[in-house]
Amino acid sequence: MDFKKLFNDVEKVTVSTLLVSLIFMILSLFGIDFYGISLAWISIIFCGIPIFKDAAIGLIKEFDIKADVLVTIAIISSIIIGEIFAAGVVALIMAIGGFLEEYTVSKTRTGIEKLVDLSPTKGTLVTNYGGSEEAESEIEADAIDVDDILKVLPGEVVPVDGVIIKGETSIDQSVMTGESIPIDKQIGDEVFSGTINLYGSFYMKAIKKGEDSSLQKLISLVESASPDNAEIVKAADRWATWIVIIAFVSAIATWIVTGEIIRAVTILVVFCPCALVLATPTAIMASLGNLTNVGILVKEGLTVEKLAKVDEMIFDKTGTLTYGKPEVVDVIPYNEKLSAEDLIHLTASLESQSEHPLARAILNFYKENYSRPIVHVSNFEMIIGKGVKANLDNNETMLFAGNLEFMELNNLTVEKEFLASKVNSYLDEGATPIFVASNDEIMGVVVLADVLREDANEVIRQLRKLGVNATLLTGDNQKAAEYIAHEVDIVDYKYNCLPEDKISAVSNFQNSHHQVAVIGDGINDAPALRQANVGISMGGVGSDVSIEASDVCLVSDDIRYVPHLIAISRKTLKTINISIAFALGLNFLAMFLAMFGFLGPIGGALVHNIGSVVVIIYCSMLMRFKM
Repeated sequence: MDFKKLFNDVEKVTVSTLLVSLIFMILSLFGIDFYGISLAWISIIFCGIPIFKDAAIGLIKEFDIKADVLVTIAIISSIIIGEIFAAGVVALIMAIGGFLEEYTVSKTRTGIEKLVDLSPTKGTLVTNYGGSEEAESEIEADAIDVDDILKVLPGEVVPVDGVIIKGETSIDQSVMTGESIPIDKQIGDEVFSGTINLYGSFYMKAIKKGEDSSLQKLISLVESASPDNAEIVKAADRWATWIVIIAFVSAIATWIVTGEIIRAVTILVVFCPCALVLATPTAIMASLGNLTNVGILVKEGLTVEKLAKVDEMIFDKTGTLTYGKPEVVDVIPYNEKLSAEDLIHLTASLESQSEHPLARAILNFYKENYSRPIVHVSNFEMIIGKGVKANLDNNETMLFAGNLEFMELNNLTVEKEFLASKVNSYLDEGATPIFVASNDEIMGVVVLADVLREDANEVIRQLRKLGVNATLLTGDNQKAAEYIAHEVDIVDYKYNCLPEDKISAVSNFQNSHHQVAVIGDGINDAPALRQANVGISMGGVGSDVSIEASDVCLVSDDIRYVPHLIAISRKTLKTINISIAFALGLNFLAMFLAMFGFLGPIGGALVHNIGSVVVIIYCSMLMRFKM
């Protein structure tokens, strides 16, 4: 047996110590001793000394009078009155209970700490990329610099945030977003630190240093997620202090009235506030772990309390209720001379030379739906804010694509009847039409829009079921706001909102005694996120601003779990209240039983630890909570 390895593992050492103590307590039970010395002393030494040590540290360094102090007094008192076996059993049972508590609590952090475990340590650096002396070497992730070229093989963890410059692959982003479906990536797409390359090898250019990567940002956020600042945790600690005082007074009073110190010792054992103190942080950490598993990171325990009280949810439109990316929603030929496929084929060929987001959307739409090769264009020219033009396949045919003003500047007229029957309805929905023309003839229009999220309507419905009202505040025009509000069944909405308008709206709700959560993209909505009781940002993988600006970050960039966020926060507070009530009720019941002699120190220790473990297991079940 490798004893060095064994005793480097604290958990194994603790279990071994408990087993040894248990064996000697069984031997002591059968009257076996060592030259007249009770074997129960082994349990007192192995299990009791750590308790004594924690009590002393708490008293001296932190002025903290909690459970360990009461147990220490109880064990020492038992020894003084000659109840060595009882002292050993109490020490053993309390140690077993403490181990089970710590083990159960540690499991509530599993969902959170897996981020830290996946932090990449190395990468493959490519020097002289594309040259005759190209070479590869292993490099520490922390040493990777911006613009370094890296190679990532199948099965490897992406070392830093970057952009693919060669190759195609599928990436498992589940650790970051909670989504199990791999994401296909190609040249120009971003990849993020900590995600896993599943299939193809690729080359990437680093866009961030290792310490600045998205995973490291999330780890920093996770490590700062502590329940200790929650008001309910502080309240539980204050109650625990009073319980300790009550236990002391009750024990002394019982000893004076009955003359039986064993009853006083039992009161000290059963009235330890372990379950009370542990219930709240365990529940909060379990809920934080649950949320991490679905791609939601909460900065601190106090936020869970605030979320449980939210009754007003304010949504931004772009990037929140919608995907925030333009997509082609319709291709409309001007007349029967051209089919929809021919129209989008020519438009994609023209826009292939442009880096504009609308151009990229058109090109991506064409590649996803059609296989015909795009046509080469020459003399490409972009007129900022209006459109693009170029010659088709090195001939005299000139293609134009842009807004209505661009068409008019090039003496191209779109009939009002076409606009009224085909285009204006899209304008009412906030869509963007791209008119396409050839030489002196209008060919049609490609309509792009910021598409509504598939889950948006269901999210609003579930929030309403939870008693949370939804309000839309957007900088878009009236028609676009009305359309989105109608689609998701939001009654309250405001349009043409500037950042200060959103702050004012949040303040008005707060002045009317509402608890407000704001959900936005974390950039132009940052002031409103700060003003709200709870700010929830659409993080997206790698978004630094959203992590800094909000209380909650939706790493998956998806609002579908927002109702779950509210529901588990409320469930957490309910679980804490039930646990505290149970702990207090059990403590007082056991105390009265001890006062009247129905419960001894050994039974008291069992009752105490059973109660603590029950409370902690109940709280840790929040890890499995589903709405």
